[in-house]
Amino acid sequence: MWSKLQLFGFQALWSPYFLVYIIILGLLYYVVTGPLRHKFGGQGEDDPTGRQKRMFYLGLLLLYIIKGAPVDLLSHISLMAHMIQMALYYLLFPILIIKGIPVWIWKKVFDVKLIGSVLRLLTKPLVAVLLFNFTFSIYHIPAILDFSKSHQLAHSSISVFILFTAFCMWWPLMSPLQNHQIKKPFAKILYIFGNGMLITPACALIIFSSEPIYATYSEMQAWTTALSLCVPSDVLSGISFGGPQIITNVSVLYDQQAGGIIMKVMQEIIYGFVLAKVFFKWFKNESSRGVDPIPNQS
Repeated sequence: MWSKLQLFGFQALWSPYFLVYIIILGLLYYVVTGPLRHKFGGQGEDDPTGRQKRMFYLGLLLLYIIKGAPVDLLSHISLMAHMIQMALYYLLFPILIIKGIPVWIWKKVFDVKLIGSVLRLLTKPLVAVLLFNFTFSIYHIPAILDFSKSHQLAHSSISVFILFTAFCMWWPLMSPLQNHQIKKPFAKILYIFGNGMLITPACALIIFSSEPIYATYSEMQAWTTALSLCVPSDVLSGISFGGPQIITNVSVLYDQQAGGIIMKVMQEIIYGFVLAKVFFKWFKNESSRGVDPIPNQS
């Protein structure tokens, strides 16, 4: 497969301009949280911890891997790759960034009157969980996904909006601002379970369909249009294809069904890890107080 991918050229494979953007973000983080933090309202005691720095820079690395490295090109070729990209982009990347940015910056964001009011509304647990899962599910309606893959502006706008809803969804669980977090551990557990249930219909639509439902991955013209979002037109015009299965060596239907399964499994792994952390922290806190965290039902 790698030899076939190389036909698309260095720019499509490694997105050098996007890499420059990632480096600029990393430098901005260093400057704003480091030597010039006093100009942005940060004090000496507001230095990011080593863990915060690692989380943020790991988030930037992950962002480049999934949106700049060959994974992004593959996401326009194969639904399996697209689902891996989405799971990491919407379910893991926001956690790293939320945890990586110092508290004082988040406070300043929420202190901006209009922005803060909107964010407080959209990060309320019920609103956030419904907003993300509704947006994620609507995106996977074939007509909408195909439209997204046919226009650069639509693709970028939809992708960024779903990412914003993903940040909203994770905020009640991961927020460093304690008064923004869901307070009760059991409520956090229900919140995670609710997310897992609400994302299932979109995955089921893809897994149990008996025929390919996305023109982007099954019709030559739509597939070529999707590729044009990341492959320079002069390179694309010089390549002859027989469809995505020529690159991946799997049928379109198998690729689609495997994509749905991968998305569901990766979601379960990430949610399961977060759920385990919430539960064991709850258990540890209750045990230290000498209280049984699981009420006696007898």
